Amino acid sequence: MIDTDLLVRETFIARAEHYATVGSTNDLAREFAAQGVGPLPLLIVADEQTAGRGRGANRWWTGKGSLACSLLVDIDDLGFDLRRSPLVSLAAAVAIVRTVAPRLPSHTVGVHWPNDVFVDGRKLAGVLVEGLSDRRMIVGIGLNTNSSLRDAPKPVEKRATTLVELTGAEHDRTDLLLDLLEHLAKGLGQLASGPEQIAARADALCLQRGKTLTIEWGGRLVRGQCLGIDSDGGLLLDTSEGRRKFYSGVLREATASASSSADSSAARDGKTRPS
Repeated sequence: MIDTDLLVRETFIARAEHYATVGSTNDLAREFAAQGVGPLPLLIVADEQTAGRGRGANRWWTGKGSLACSLLVDIDDLGFDLRRSPLVSLAAAVAIVRTVAPRLPSHTVGVHWPNDVFVDGRKLAGVLVEGLSDRRMIVGIGLNTNSSLRDAPKPVEKRATTLVELTGAEHDRTDLLLDLLEHLAKGLGQLASGPEQIAARADALCLQRGKTLTIEWGGRLVRGQCLGIDSDGGLLLDTSEGRRKFYSGVLREATASASSSADSSAARDGKTRPS
């Protein structure tokens, strides 16, 4: 059981709702937003999702015992420029890494641009950020916690991992959320005070550096060696056309079948057109 009262007392959230099963925590957060609920931030957390969403058309599997949550926030309350929105996913991914890394001391934990956390080559967590028309934003996080991959679809079973399977022990999800929300509050605060710090941390944690990546963007495939994450959150690739920076597209590693999609603005040449 998740102690929502403790989460409200000990973190920056103003309200928390806990559900055993939902379709999608992001969809539920959107419904709350349409109803004009307040005050914010509002945290919605579920033990299981039946229709979890990833970026684009991707689906997110959330087995029983996982941690699925969505944070509904007011951008004006956070005080950051909307031009920094591409960094929100990275801020959340960095917060996840800072939460789980101390629990996985013998494992390699890092970020896959634009929105995933991987451990030892397998996906542990993902982020889905959605902007609303009224300057509110939903930050959705799925973290494979105490779920068993034996219950997952075969494609997920082959490329994912969970905390319980990595450590052999179940993890208290209230404790995880306390740590996650603490790190997320710091990250969202840095979007206003020092966004380059978020990008630098994500770049340091980037597990794709040096790998050959292929991005489907603008109706064509662009391939290049990953140079890391730039100060504004864009992915840098060394391509046959020179150095390029991407903020969106469908990203595939050359050696992997899994893909992630980003929903922010168009790709730009990293040398001449910064955001």
